[in-house]
Amino acid sequence: MKYLVAGLGNIGPEYTDTRHNIGFMVVDRLAAGREVTFAPARYGDMATFRWKGRIFYLLKPSTYMNRSGRPVLYWLNREKVPLENLLVIADDVALPTGYLRMRPKGGPGGHNGLSDIIETLGSNQFARLRCGIGSDYPAGFQSQYVLGKWTEEELQIVKPQIDVACDMVISFGLQGVARTMNQYNKKKP
Repeated sequence: MKYLVAGLGNIGPEYTDTRHNIGFMVVDRLAAGREVTFAPARYGDMATFRWKGRIFYLLKPSTYMNRSGRPVLYWLNREKVPLENLLVIADDVALPTGYLRMRPKGGPGGHNGLSDIIETLGSNQFARLRCGIGSDYPAGFQSQYVLGKWTEEELQIVKPQIDVACDMVISFGLQGVARTMNQYNKKKP
């Protein structure tokens, strides 16, 4: 069984530790916990590990957030990963900071990275793990907020939840999306 886990974010040092890059933060932590490293590859950085008979391909697209579809499609095809074994990790302003929600499918919810993936794949029938970053910004300032750095107070909430998100990725591969949702979606940070 093969799984592609795409953590969404923007490349470049100016985006490190920003709210929009929580997808990168999750796959970075997952790779570190499995003692594997990311290496440059086509359309992004890749890391691979095996766990209980499954192969997990971790992808950090290098095409910027709003063009995440091409890297995801390329790696799905290259590694022959079925669409039902795709998990996309993205930030979500509609969820309070630290909340985690897995869904088996759905629309983009205003997220440009998810929108591009749906358009490129021609389907919304893939799992996604939405990581809450809150919405503590005035009207018209969403872009500045999501591209802004985490506050120390936010990091106190988010850092432990990144570990939970890693557990959810492994659970997705071992138990499937429905059981993972039942186990984790109701938990509060």
